[in-house]
Amino acid sequence: MKKLHALVLGATGATGKELVKLLLEDSNFSQVSLFIRRTIDVDHEKLTIHKIDFTRLNEYNSLVEGDVLFSALGTTKQEAGGKKEQFLVDYTYQYEFAKMASENGVNHYSLVSSIGADKNSFFFYPKIKGALESSIKSLKFNKIHIFQPPSLIRQPELIRSGERYSINFLQVINKLGFLKFLKPILVKDLAMKIINESLLNQIEGITIYKSKDLFN
Repeated sequence: MKKLHALVLGATGATGKELVKLLLEDSNFSQVSLFIRRTIDVDHEKLTIHKIDFTRLNEYNSLVEGDVLFSALGTTKQEAGGKKEQFLVDYTYQYEFAKMASENGVNHYSLVSSIGADKNSFFFYPKIKGALESSIKSLKFNKIHIFQPPSLIRQPELIRSGERYSINFLQVINKLGFLKFLKPILVKDLAMKIINESLLNQIEGITIYKSKDLFN
């Protein structure tokens, strides 16, 4: 099997960190290129780190070449500083980067979206995610994998305010047989599923992985 070159967006986030770790350990991938906004302290012979300005993406066009683009980029309204800023990160930057990748011949795109993504949603967050999914589907990748995970169990140092309580609550009611479609998933397990599907699922076109599919 041909050794693959992976491109990663969102490498400093919870899922992105696990993706990078697993990709560096996976012999199917000979190169791993990260596109990040801030410096990280990671070193590996397969790893190339590009620190970029997402407001000037066109300047990095020649760097966006490889076999698989894994996008786990995302933020919250609070972290971004408002809805406008969150839209830039969660939609604009992701779409523009994916568009460059498709035009540069990257064959496969894997997107970490969210449960309930819907461009017509009344709520802002699922509306952004749904809009991104819709736009991505129009790009000319051979394969597009869209993952819609429920609540994520992040690394302890990355757990956001209030998440610990909501996850504990969901785990309790899941054990009672309720809201199983909202069962929280470890970011490590999600990252492993994303990588495995990139290698094993050879079906061309668009595949959407809903919550129930992530535990198979």
